[in-house]
Amino acid sequence: MNFHAIKAIYVFEMARSFRTILQSIVSPVISTALYFVVFGAAIGSRIEAIDGVSYGAFIVPGLIMMSLLTLSISNASFGIYFPKFTGTIYEILSAPVSYAEIVTAYVGAAATKSVMIGVVILATAAFFVDLQIQHPLMMVLFLILTSVSFSLFGFIIGIWADGFEKLQIIPLLIVMPLAFLGGTFYSIDMLPPVWQTISLANPVVYLVSGFRWSFIGTSDVSVTMSLVMTLVFLAICLAITAWIFKTGYKLKK
Repeated sequence: MNFHAIKAIYVFEMARSFRTILQSIVSPVISTALYFVVFGAAIGSRIEAIDGVSYGAFIVPGLIMMSLLTLSISNASFGIYFPKFTGTIYEILSAPVSYAEIVTAYVGAAATKSVMIGVVILATAAFFVDLQIQHPLMMVLFLILTSVSFSLFGFIIGIWADGFEKLQIIPLLIVMPLAFLGGTFYSIDMLPPVWQTISLANPVVYLVSGFRWSFIGTSDVSVTMSLVMTLVFLAICLAITAWIFKTGYKLKK
């Protein structure tokens, strides 16, 4: 394993984020804080407690997870697409660096940035609601697994995209609707039976449910199922990434 190469790409990607700190860190924190103000304070004060906690505390895990999904995808997709756009990707591919090392560096940097934002959002939420984390180790596990999984997904999108517009198609038209319909702002137990069954086809439900369980101790689906679904998604993304580098899809002209 060429750790020097991994470190070089990783440090470069992290430095790029800190050069655009307003866009990379401040913007998502402010956006999430507005969710807390609107939903947690303005609307949440008129909603009864859900699963024994205030509505503001109930939506915290969902908001963090929604931010993780979108940020992991955007960080990883832009990180690998920009070298393709400028042509420097061929220098990386021709360097004595394995595909596994390239993926580790880019995905590791994107996941690190997402986890950092998640922690900052969690600290921000503490100013608005009374937070309790009943299972901190599981919270950290879900945080890391989700960040890595969706960073891999974003890496795949970045390789697939052949224009800046395509970078936004899947996050905006697929991921965001799934996030909003995945129990971010509500429990699926509140839905009619038919819609509860339909919601179980939404993979984001398992991510939000498992992450919420680590906070309040209750979930819409079993924690084991949430963990299994997360690992399955991670395995699928790893398989697709391996196929991309094996075939040279969108990498070789």
